[in-house]
Amino acid sequence: MAYLTHFILLLLINLASSQQISNTESSSSTTTNPTTTEDCNNRWIYIRNLPSRFNLDLLTNCSEYPIFDDFCPYLANHGLGQKTHTKSRSWYRTDPLLLELIFHRRILEYPCLTNDPNVANAVFLPYYGAIDSLKYLYGPDVNSSFQHGMGLFDFLQSDEPGIWNRHMGHDHFLVMSRPAWDFCQPLDNDPPIWGTSFLELPEFYNVTVLVPEGRAWPWQEHAVPYPTSFHPPNLACFEAWIQRVRRSRRVSLMLFAGGGGIGASPNIRRSIRTECENANTSMTKDNTGYSQICHIVDCSNGICEHDPIRYMRPMLQATFCLQPPGDTPTRRSTFDAITAGCIPVFFEEMSARSQYRWHLPEEKYPEFSVFIPKEKVVFKGLKILDVLMGIPRSEVRKMRESVIELIPRVMYRRHGSSLGLRTKKDAFDTAIDGALQTIKDKLNDLSEQ
Repeated sequence: MAYLTHFILLLLINLASSQQISNTESSSSTTTNPTTTEDCNNRWIYIRNLPSRFNLDLLTNCSEYPIFDDFCPYLANHGLGQKTHTKSRSWYRTDPLLLELIFHRRILEYPCLTNDPNVANAVFLPYYGAIDSLKYLYGPDVNSSFQHGMGLFDFLQSDEPGIWNRHMGHDHFLVMSRPAWDFCQPLDNDPPIWGTSFLELPEFYNVTVLVPEGRAWPWQEHAVPYPTSFHPPNLACFEAWIQRVRRSRRVSLMLFAGGGGIGASPNIRRSIRTECENANTSMTKDNTGYSQICHIVDCSNGICEHDPIRYMRPMLQATFCLQPPGDTPTRRSTFDAITAGCIPVFFEEMSARSQYRWHLPEEKYPEFSVFIPKEKVVFKGLKILDVLMGIPRSEVRKMRESVIELIPRVMYRRHGSSLGLRTKKDAFDTAIDGALQTIKDKLNDLSEQ
């Protein structure tokens, strides 16, 4: 089954790639096409033609890592996954690991592609680096993790090396669909501990890397939203969802969808669970105005990951969605909450504010989110409930409207979506804008040296 899926993806992506680049270049010179050469000034992207061993061939190993989830079922619809039900038009069982495949498919629709690398403002590498890393993280090559990416670099040096040498990789960018921490193991670790050394390789220092979570002091990487399960195909589906979000009755004050927090050691998730249990027994609708003070959606053992119905309906009914850090600071749930119009509550700056500067402007966080330092909750007894109940209802309404305005920026619309929906910049469009500007700034800095 995996080989059949791979063959179909290879056929469709190769066909779409050749047709799209041809159509882009031929139509950009006409006056009837909505994208003109002038529109593409400083926005031309060249897609590097990589052997399939660097991308689509990797998908054939989707079930070969015993201690990692089988992701074969989620390859459908170019990485969006299977639809949540047969009549669904916008909702899929999306696995975040397949952001590389989703991005690859979407960039084939980018209106400013070129076949000439010499006129390109940026070069995209369709390398599925996170999927390639699985053999080092969970497979037989764990002791060779320092080699992750070296095969790609050797190819870039041997096949049309002028494309790389033109700016020594400063104009190249790629997507890796795991946190940057998984790719920054020091090269001198012997034996290897965890992760690969892709971001530690001097060969790739100049490349811009898009990841769902960056480090505190990133060098190459920029954080982009995790893909949610919402991928509307047209403007009508998108606007219908926005209307549903606006009309939804918010009967719960706060919601936490996740696992953890059941151990004895003090941590923010344990504090949340304890406060929720106490609040639901001591508070009533008469003194809060909510039917339920705190709703916990238990997502232990990954049961929610590919089943958005479990958490999206409760999120639609909640005013605030708590986003405590887990194994790493960021959470896909942040973007699920925004999609549901639920105001995110953060407990660490690294959970979002220090991450998604392209998609969630840093100066606007007070308008759409709440920040409560986790140390005050865990060690100083600050009640989350007191903070949230202290926000005036009029302010809450304004914050929710600000959250709803962010929905287009954090969703990845479906490939092949309608022209009407394409007028709204989504997470992919915003990431491309950010990558192009970053590369432009780097090249300008080089020219001034």
